[in-house]
Amino acid sequence: MFRALRRLSLARLSTGWPRLFFVVVFAILAAAGSYLAYGQPKGPLVIDLRVSGIISPASADFIIQGLKQAAKEKAAAVVIELDTPGGLDSSMRDIVREILASPVPVVTFVSPGGARAASAGTFILYASDIAAMTPASNLGAASPVRIGLFSSGSDSHKSTLGTKIENDAVAYIRSLAQFHGRDVQFAENAVRNAASISASDALKANVIDVIADNVPDLLNKIDSRQVKLASGSVVLHTADAHIQYMEPGWRSQLLALIANPQVALVLIMVGIYGLFYEIMNPGLALPGVSGLICLLLGLYAFQLLPVNWTGVALVALGVSLMIAEAFLPSFGIVGAGGVVAFILGGLFLTDTGVPGYDLSIPFLIAVALCSVAFLVLVGTMATRAHRRPVVSGREDMLGKEGVVASVGQDSVYADIQGESWRVHSTAGLATGDHVRVIALNGLTLTVERVQSGQG
Repeated sequence: MFRALRRLSLARLSTGWPRLFFVVVFAILAAAGSYLAYGQPKGPLVIDLRVSGIISPASADFIIQGLKQAAKEKAAAVVIELDTPGGLDSSMRDIVREILASPVPVVTFVSPGGARAASAGTFILYASDIAAMTPASNLGAASPVRIGLFSSGSDSHKSTLGTKIENDAVAYIRSLAQFHGRDVQFAENAVRNAASISASDALKANVIDVIADNVPDLLNKIDSRQVKLASGSVVLHTADAHIQYMEPGWRSQLLALIANPQVALVLIMVGIYGLFYEIMNPGLALPGVSGLICLLLGLYAFQLLPVNWTGVALVALGVSLMIAEAFLPSFGIVGAGGVVAFILGGLFLTDTGVPGYDLSIPFLIAVALCSVAFLVLVGTMATRAHRRPVVSGREDMLGKEGVVASVGQDSVYADIQGESWRVHSTAGLATGDHVRVIALNGLTLTVERVQSGQG
């Protein structure tokens, strides 16, 4: 009876397992379908990039990576929330080129309330497919800030180079305005006369396309608008869009740290210090490796920044002369020349006019004096170390005394410094004789007999 019940249970179990398997698979597929249908964000995708502060290589890298990500994910639009006092011309032009070439519509939104898009920010706004502002924001003042370096400051006394820079900036922003059908007159005044404009006046003058309180309000207002891209005209579908906020990655954060002339110069000096210390004290490894890393990071930062390579050459000459001062009996003349060359090179190194992106005289003097102090200290220590007598190794055996331990037919051994050495002497030696090392010949020591008690 029990056997019959057991067979019946096994039969039911064997026929039930396939049914259970299909039920589980169906449940999993139903759950996955529900997630795909309801768990994923509905509506078009809009990527939001928040950029504040100076336009620099770091912010340019962040925006460019964001535009590439938007194109990869086939986003409906990219919103650049911008609040900047301006920045580097080279970084601004990199951003503008990427905006114009982007297959995804780009919306620049001067936000939040009280924000501004000055100088380089004005160019970025004019380059965008949609230009928008919050009610309490402003833009303009796009004059090349370093024109005054070549002139006395008035229009009638501008140098030829200053005029060329201004005319180039005017032509650039006019072309951007004409491409998007925006007001050309204000664009030119913003460059020539540093003109600024409020959000409401900018909308009336056809400088911007829309005023919005926030990003969702902006996306609703620009929905169904037609924009002109490099690939052709497209219609925006941004109503009820899913907004994906992007944050700067490690690359942008690293660039933000090192892409500064002051930081770059300090990195290069630390790199030179480390390599110099490693050369003077070979075998430590850590100063050489860390110095090489710092030197390469500093040179990479210089490659990103608009530096004058004459200034770089003067800085290198100054460092070389300061290093030479540690070894040459020039009574400070070579070192003083190195300090002067270093400071002049630092002054010529950058000329951006952007706060924090030019090197000041006090900073350069401080770095130069620290360099002189460090290099002289290390050079002096190394020179003293090379002049000291050897205190270890075979050379340390000269002058040491010992006792003859054994005398054979072909060899004599003596105990010197706790070790057994094969020794040779022109005079006969006997066991127990006191000897002194006077020369080295391979692993054989040449010794002389000393009288017992003789110092």
